[in-house]
Amino acid sequence: MFQYLDPNLKKDVFGWRSPALGMDMPIARYGDWGHALLVFPTASGDFEEAERFFLIKSIEPFIFEGRIQVFSIESINKHAWMNDHLSVAEQAHNTNQYSKYLEGEVVPHIRRCLQDDGARVAVTGASFGCFFAANAFFRRPDMFDILIAMSGFFDLGPTYLHGYGDENVYFNNPWSYMSGLHDHGRLEFFRHHTQINIVTGQGAYESPEASVRFSELLRSKSIPHSLDLWGYDVNHDWPWWRRMLPHYVAEKVRW
Repeated sequence: MFQYLDPNLKKDVFGWRSPALGMDMPIARYGDWGHALLVFPTASGDFEEAERFFLIKSIEPFIFEGRIQVFSIESINKHAWMNDHLSVAEQAHNTNQYSKYLEGEVVPHIRRCLQDDGARVAVTGASFGCFFAANAFFRRPDMFDILIAMSGFFDLGPTYLHGYGDENVYFNNPWSYMSGLHDHGRLEFFRHHTQINIVTGQGAYESPEASVRFSELLRSKSIPHSLDLWGYDVNHDWPWWRRMLPHYVAEKVRW
């Protein structure tokens, strides 16, 4: 039987009851050396989804090399945008609490693991995981330095907000707050101290226009980034994400 992980790959599972979320939030750590890469699950996925779908397997060589160590966390989406029983205001509130969890709990935990109080963390995710990775990155570039955004979107508005808006929406929707960003110092930080990689297929169930639109916004702010449109045979599915992520880890990102 094909194994999810090489038996020699070090894996640790840690967790705590999050003060921000009021629930138990586990984290899986793969490897113990190298630049930290935080993986967000798709849709309502859990902290081991990336392992079960062999995404971790696809980047095992770079974990063994010590180029990266990977942290994989739970999604909030079953309590937010994938929960139709909640109002948009409640979904937005829970998303904002998730951001507090990431910034106030997850990053400090990763920094303790790295024994570096100032370490910045790379983030990645596919589909809805891409949205959450991008939101973490663009909210706090002082905490997150590298974005690998796969097959995602960057604006909740067209599908999820139904015309609703408040501070929780605005500050957790990259399209909104990046459109409104005019602070020179913050723009300069993005321009000189971050790496932004946007990649998407153009096949079944992909939405390349979402990536193109956000790329145009970044370009209007003179924020360097890469936009990589893969072919019309590249579908919105794990086999392609298992090719995208190692490609960027190996060849595109400066670790």
